[in-house]
Amino acid sequence: MNTSKLPAWNMDFLSEPPRVDADPEHSMEGVEAVFFEGVPWKGKPTRIFAYYGIPTTQPSEQVPAMVLVHGGGGSAFIPWVKLWVSRGYAAIAMDTCGCISGGGHENHTRHADGGPAGWGGFNQIDEPAEDQWTFHAVSAVIKAHSLLRSFPQVAPARIGITGVSWGGYLTCIAAGLDQRFAFAAPVYGCGFLTENSTWLGEFEKMKPGGAECWRRLWDPLNYLPQVKCPMLWVNGTNDFAFPMDSWQKSYRLPEGSRTLSLRVRMKHGHGGPGENPPEIHALAEALFRDGSLLAQITHCSLESGVFAANFESREPITKAELSYTNDTGPWVDRHWQSMPAELDFSSGTVSAKFPAASAVCYLNLFDAKDRVVSSEHVVSQVGKHPE
Repeated sequence: MNTSKLPAWNMDFLSEPPRVDADPEHSMEGVEAVFFEGVPWKGKPTRIFAYYGIPTTQPSEQVPAMVLVHGGGGSAFIPWVKLWVSRGYAAIAMDTCGCISGGGHENHTRHADGGPAGWGGFNQIDEPAEDQWTFHAVSAVIKAHSLLRSFPQVAPARIGITGVSWGGYLTCIAAGLDQRFAFAAPVYGCGFLTENSTWLGEFEKMKPGGAECWRRLWDPLNYLPQVKCPMLWVNGTNDFAFPMDSWQKSYRLPEGSRTLSLRVRMKHGHGGPGENPPEIHALAEALFRDGSLLAQITHCSLESGVFAANFESREPITKAELSYTNDTGPWVDRHWQSMPAELDFSSGTVSAKFPAASAVCYLNLFDAKDRVVSSEHVVSQVGKHPE
């Protein structure tokens, strides 16, 4: 096993618009299907399947845009593209596993010119780095971004990226490599996967040194420190794949600003839960169309049994909660409760008494549109060593 050779990210190539072939068979009204050039796999050319859509524009008008990255079991989704087009954004969704998308959430068939199959590439660790799944998937994301930027109707300085689950993982890496994104919003996905994740069993199956090799090559912790754009981190307290401790370590790494949105027991999946958190649209509108920024929690403290935070918000905050758990076992199994927190608008503070038996707590602010902004979670002495 060669653990010394890091992937050769050719950003000059990835930043150039790819060669594109139209795919009329899979196109439909408002959404175009294409194949575009990927990076070589085992010395052979590859093609990436994608759907994109562009809203109707006036001559010389340019619109903002989104790069949409699916997760495990998924592919390029037409409804996701249409969602953003309906908002007046251009959007592209690419397949990252060598498949032709069925358009919805099922029926994704492999094609002859695809790269390695996903997800995670755990069984590919003995292959050259450039032949492994993460290298190809991230390259497909960046190349799709380059294609989207090439359309004259798209404003290249106003393009964001969001991804679901494994797509959130890929978003973390792509945003560290591709500095052209205006913001990044990983949903669930994060780094530190060799420390605490649902895939620990996969790492245990590897040959000696395999897990450390995967960590050095493909864990987002190696790429997140290079992210300079604003990041919105969306997750749930009981996510089975990306637990809160790894999530926290991940969101603390980037240089740019961050906003957290941590919902109690948020479902994990494509569709509404992963593709349409309202906070992502709100951030895009704030950055690209003079919408109001999400609330910002600027400082947190835990003193004398009171958890408090300062906050700023242009939108009215209608509710505040302290969410907490008394459990110290695996994050996915913990029982979470919420209690009202006190808002003091004159001083811009929110506070609540920390329940004495709690192991972990954090604050949530809700605006009138039910958009959630969260504080960092705090581990008490009860839960000093969460699993």
